[in-house]
Amino acid sequence: MFKAMGKVLSVTAVTLMASSAISSAQDLAALEAAAKAEGMLTTIALPHDWCGYGAVIEGFKKKYPEISVNELNPDAGSADEIEAIKANKDNKGPQAPDVIDVGLAFGPSSKAEGLVQPYKVSTWDSIPEGAKDPEGHWYGDYYGVMSFLVNKDLVPNAPADWADLLKPEYKGQVALAGDPRASNQAILAALAAGIATGGKSGKEAGEKGLEFFAELNKAGNFVPVIGKAGTLAQGATPIVVMWDYNALAAKDTLAGNPPVEVVVPKSGVLAGVYVQAISAYAPHPNAAKLWMEYLYSDEGQLGWLKGYCHPIRFNDMAKRGVIPQDVLDKLPPAAAYEAAYFPTLDEVNENKAAVTGGWDKVVGANVQ
Repeated sequence: MFKAMGKVLSVTAVTLMASSAISSAQDLAALEAAAKAEGMLTTIALPHDWCGYGAVIEGFKKKYPEISVNELNPDAGSADEIEAIKANKDNKGPQAPDVIDVGLAFGPSSKAEGLVQPYKVSTWDSIPEGAKDPEGHWYGDYYGVMSFLVNKDLVPNAPADWADLLKPEYKGQVALAGDPRASNQAILAALAAGIATGGKSGKEAGEKGLEFFAELNKAGNFVPVIGKAGTLAQGATPIVVMWDYNALAAKDTLAGNPPVEVVVPKSGVLAGVYVQAISAYAPHPNAAKLWMEYLYSDEGQLGWLKGYCHPIRFNDMAKRGVIPQDVLDKLPPAAAYEAAYFPTLDEVNENKAAVTGGWDKVVGANVQ
């Protein structure tokens, strides 16, 4: 992806680079050299079946074999990632993450707390203005919509909408793909449910989402187990509420055993954006920047798209005709996304506060 040109800058010079976008192949070559000198990148909360991350990580390692990738706690939630930075401020060892991939609400909050450092990738201008911090502390990476992953062996009649989940036929079958007190995916599932039941996006929908899950729990339909492909296949969580890209990836992983269906609900079609950031205390800051350059290159963005996520630079890449048709053909039909609602950052924050603060009291289910 990057070709060396001219004199390579020193590691120190690269470390002191301004946060503005890299502007030349010479700078990119210098960044490569500095990252290779560090020799390691520490990631956190990147399951290989999430958004195609397994192939993305392998792609980075193949391109930069001199840099080992240390993967921490793949199943961690966004809040866990932030706590990992806080807990390792003075630690340059292998438990300190260099980079994070978190829900939209965690980008501004981590900036406000001084936990992330600014860096603008070379493709910065093609990232939509509304999906990035102007100073480069965080930037959107991909998005999807909330969906239901259904084990067809155990659930022959798949639910078509949120209200269906309350039916007696789904007793002991519905789970979330994370702890709603810490996982962005689960927090936004509550928002989607709240919108579907008539709540205005934000605090009101968050509260209605809590009421929905309280009713689901009271009916005996809710299972307080973090749902994933394995628990679905085992029958512990026959219906899992999760992002469509995770559901589609799980469908591929299960390969018909058991047969599954991915349902985009008729109402409460919520789109969620995740963001990337570099820890302000990153032990390997140059490897972190090179990782970002890879993720936001066409190659990295296609890696996410192959994992069923819509990368943040999708429109730019589509305009330039660089997305293979066979990749586009594997995505759900566009009609399923026509009603998708993209909440504002304020709405996301209001919902997060309502859900994390009220889950225990309103729903009372200890998800783990």
